[in-house]
Amino acid sequence: MSLTAGSRPDGTRPPAALEEPTAAVAAAVTERRVPRRANRAGRVPLRIRWRRDRTLVLMTLPVIVLLLLFNYVPLLGNVVAFQEYDPYISSNGVTAIFHSPWVGVEQFSRMVDDPLFWGAAKNTIVLFVLQLVLFFPIPIALALLINSVVRPRVRAVAQAIMYLPHFFSWVLVVTVFQQIFGGAGIIAQTLEDHGWSGFDLMTDADLFKYLVTAQAVWKDAGWGIIVFLAALAAVSTDLYEAAAMDGAGRWRRMWHVTLPALRPVIALLLVLRVGDALSVGFEQFLLQRDAVGVGASEVLDTYVWNMGIQNGDFSYAAAVGLVKGVIGVCLVLAANKFAHLLGEQGVYQK
Repeated sequence: MSLTAGSRPDGTRPPAALEEPTAAVAAAVTERRVPRRANRAGRVPLRIRWRRDRTLVLMTLPVIVLLLLFNYVPLLGNVVAFQEYDPYISSNGVTAIFHSPWVGVEQFSRMVDDPLFWGAAKNTIVLFVLQLVLFFPIPIALALLINSVVRPRVRAVAQAIMYLPHFFSWVLVVTVFQQIFGGAGIIAQTLEDHGWSGFDLMTDADLFKYLVTAQAVWKDAGWGIIVFLAALAAVSTDLYEAAAMDGAGRWRRMWHVTLPALRPVIALLLVLRVGDALSVGFEQFLLQRDAVGVGASEVLDTYVWNMGIQNGDFSYAAAVGLVKGVIGVCLVLAANKFAHLLGEQGVYQK
């Protein structure tokens, strides 16, 4: 006697409750074991992620608290940009905010009509464009140069020499340039000893923008190559070997292998650099302000300091700083959108 599938030896079928689970029952059991949200979206539930990453979250908690306390809570003070703020109207500066009269957008209208503001904005934009063209590509070129050095000891010495100026203060950087390019510097004295007329580059207002760019390159270019060297270290040597076997020379390997590997990092740093376009420096310009004059050295950072701290016009300085911050955010969003159009991730994904 042949037995059908699922039948007993006596030929009878077991009750439905004792039959093997069907596909629908198996799917229901699987759905009960795996949360529906994780099953649909492919994400790990929050409680599981918290159990897995709670140590890392607790480690970053002090940093988050400090970030909120010193970076986001002070943003509430931008309300003085819409007031005629007087810190002496109350017992302390915080309660004075609640007693200062509201003036609306009067500070912003004053800013638009102020020629000194537009002069500082012009100098800031010119210096940003100049540093973007001359300063930004130099760390990339230095990273490619160091990466091509075969001997590890020579590479380590070159990296140390290039990194060292980053740890110098701007006071020391300006002093070094003064001793080299100043009126009493080494170059000027050498020229005078050989019958040539000396020069003083440190007091030339027309060349000041190139001077501060050279100072920024000397100080921070070596430190900036760290990111690019880390990106180059992640490039597989098999790509270089395959390109060499195909007949690609050194320049073609750099163009078709190295630069495509650096492109995501370049796009990210370029977005961050554009977002910081209106912050070209403060201490560097303040130290050389008297040597070249206000017209050449006044940027938005020094303008805010001069109006807010020196002149005590806190509301007007807050208005200028608020406009500067808003423009910076817009530049970050625009540059990040441009990075997405180029196929790169940028600061954040789409």
